[in-house]
Amino acid sequence: MRDFCLMTDSCCDLDDSLARELNLNVVPLSVHFGTETYKNWLDGREISFQDFYKRVKSGEMPTTSAVSVGDFETAMRKELQAGRDILYIGFSSGLSTTVQSAVIAAQHLKKDFPDQKIAIVDSLCASGGQGLIAQLCALEKQAGKSLEEIQTFAEENKKYICHWFTVDDLNHLKRGGRVNAATALFGTMLAIKPVLHVDDEGHLISMEKARGRRASILSLVEHIKKTAVNPEKYDVFITHGDCLDDAQFLADEVRKAVPVHDIHISYVGPVIGSHTGQGVVTLFFFGTPR
Repeated sequence: MRDFCLMTDSCCDLDDSLARELNLNVVPLSVHFGTETYKNWLDGREISFQDFYKRVKSGEMPTTSAVSVGDFETAMRKELQAGRDILYIGFSSGLSTTVQSAVIAAQHLKKDFPDQKIAIVDSLCASGGQGLIAQLCALEKQAGKSLEEIQTFAEENKKYICHWFTVDDLNHLKRGGRVNAATALFGTMLAIKPVLHVDDEGHLISMEKARGRRASILSLVEHIKKTAVNPEKYDVFITHGDCLDDAQFLADEVRKAVPVHDIHISYVGPVIGSHTGQGVVTLFFFGTPR
């Protein structure tokens, strides 16, 4: 059996040390401030998470771009030249064209590496949800499973990765077309905080409204209480937009509510953070279908 690598992209929002521990090859998306472009590396080597959120808080409006076909070809070619096949677990096609870029790159490389395999899974996940399915796949690889077995595992289990999150500033969702201007205005005036999730097609859906920050965070806990499956077996991932205290509060409440295996807390990276703004708090776990 030929060796293979697990590849994902930076919208997994994993802590860099965990991604390295799992031996993941992580390809970065990009964030732009005007004419300045930064790769969204997990270690923040081009723009730190703190600097990114400081600029957003000051009023700068970033834009983002998917991984290019060329960047995928470069990353994939290195693995193929080293004699490894590739299983790529990608950011939801409902939110980005990154997976499509990976598919095109794989098609191009097939001409030069006809005997090697590049398998692509559209995770239909984002942020720590994508991180969770990537972690589970890495653990399957450590257990000796083949590329084909892990590809099947990912396709069968991605629908059980539950995504719940809340934002502190509705204006970023308004800018992305997730809420209208009137909702953003009155929601801000009344301290209404939306609770959102990612659906079966990988799209962002507004589900509930909570009055105040604490209530919105506690509503995330209610969802893990209701729908988590075997929480003592699976890790929980929490990501945040430069609001560590809120993320730690959420983690403490989750631990009170369910017997979780472990909780990982990390930043929402600049690409997803461009669309959610500072103050986003997220919760990802293995549960009943979305």
